[in-house]
Parts: sequence; C-alpha cells; structure tokens
Amino acid sequence: MSDGRNGSVKQIICIKWGTKFGPEYVNRLHGMIARNITPPFRLYCFTDDGTGLHPDIAIRPLPEFDYKAPERTRGKWPKSRLWGDLGDVTGVVLFLDLDVIVTGNIDDFFEYGDPEDTILGRNLNTPFERMGQTSVYRMWVGKLAPLQDIFRADPQGVADTYRYEQRFVTRNAPGGVKFWPLRWMAHFRLQCVPIFPLNYLKEPRIPRGARIVIFPGNLNPPDAILGRWDEHATPRPPLDHLRAAFGKDRREGLMKHLRHYLRPTGWVETMWRE
Repeated sequence: MSDGRNGSVKQIICIKWGTKFGPEYVNRLHGMIARNITPPFRLYCFTDDGTGLHPDIAIRPLPEFDYKAPERTRGKWPKSRLWGDLGDVTGVVLFLDLDVIVTGNIDDFFEYGDPEDTILGRNLNTPFERMGQTSVYRMWVGKLAPLQDIFRADPQGVADTYRYEQRFVTRNAPGGVKFWPLRWMAHFRLQCVPIFPLNYLKEPRIPRGARIVIFPGNLNPPDAILGRWDEHATPRPPLDHLRAAFGKDRREGLMKHLRHYLRPTGWVETMWRE
C-alpha cells in the first residue's frame, strides 16, 4: 500500500458510528476532498452502517477493539478504534472528522513532515498547553497501537486523567507529535465567527490561508448555515436575538447569549455539498 507520497494514492480515513451523523456527512466530505486534492485519492469510511454512502467511498467495518467505554468524559474515545490495525489500509493516512469543511487544497497535508510523523492541529482552546486537536491528523497506520494497550487496561482511569482523547494522544504518541502550520486549520467558533458585537453585523469568514475549517463542540455545519449556535437554538435575525437576551426564555447567561450568535454562513452552504 502507498505511503501517500510521490504521486501515489492519498489515503483519507473517517469514522462513523451510531446515529449522530448520517451518510450525507460522509458523502459531502468526499465531495469536498475531491474538489480540493490532486488525484488519485481514496476515502475510507470505517463504520457500523454503510447505508447510503457514495459508491466511490471505500466502506470498511469498525476495527475490533474491546474496551469498556468511559462514562464520565466528553472525549471522542471511539476514535481509539483507528489507532491499531486497519486491515488492508496501511501506510500514511489523513484522518478527517465528518463535520469539517474543506476550504482549500489539502495536498500539503500529505507532504508535510516525515511519513512516519504523527501530526495534529494545535488546540486553540488550551493556548497555554501544548495539546493537539484530532479533527485533522495524520499518522502511520499502527504506530498508535501502543495507546490502545494503555487505554484498554484502564479506560475510565485514562479518560479521567486526560479527559479528552486528543490530550492522551498528544502526551503518549510514540515518538511524540508534531503540529500543522497554524494557518492551515481554522476553528469555526473561535476564528471564523466575529467577536461580539461584530457577530451581529458580519457573517463568519474563512481566515486567510485556511485549508480546513473544524467544528469542535455542538455547533456543526447545518447550524452555521442556518445561523444558530447549536441544534437546540432558534435561528433569529440579529435584533430578535438581542431582544431575546432580556426575555424569560433565555437559555444561558446574558453575556453568553450575546456572544453565542452568528449570522447564516453562506460559504458553508456553498462548500458543504457532494
């Protein structure tokens, strides 16, 4: 199998389990990749349900990894299934979350660093901690397998210690981790949505140089398109949202309510398609 370089097939992997994300997320991810990569490439979806996926997407079963799921953590620990053997998928792979928006050419994600490097994004929520963000990361298949052994031995203990799977990977990856250049990835809430009060006046923007926009947390592409902070929020025109800050149905504190507003984001709707 290729290592993702020198004109060989670029391998991208994603994971879909449960019902949170439907097949349209994977199909749109495939479409965005196809429009922003120099072929040939292959998207592999590791999933418990391949119904409705585009025929060009390579469907693979979720890798076997028996462990007791942590109960007191917000981390995406099912991603740990991808740290070990991936069957016929070997060599260099680029992992993408299902809810990212590809906004520019991603060829450089395959050329950056050494093929055996584990490369993550920088986590902007922890500016004083050297922590990675696993929405977009590259690895050599199997190199993170030792992390499965550590996690399997005490899943709840590991989750309680590290809280998020990306902190666990950052601190324990064999050989350490490297980070993508800061401009390549943009955090939608932190870097695209204008700060208060400009969030009421201006649509979110794509920062210059961003190739991929990530959506950590509860705000996903459909919410950005509608102009709401999460699936439970009501999309409102700016003045209506300001008036609601003083209404009895306000869901959170005043300042959070004022900050948690965005205008409908046209470029997400344009780019997030098959």
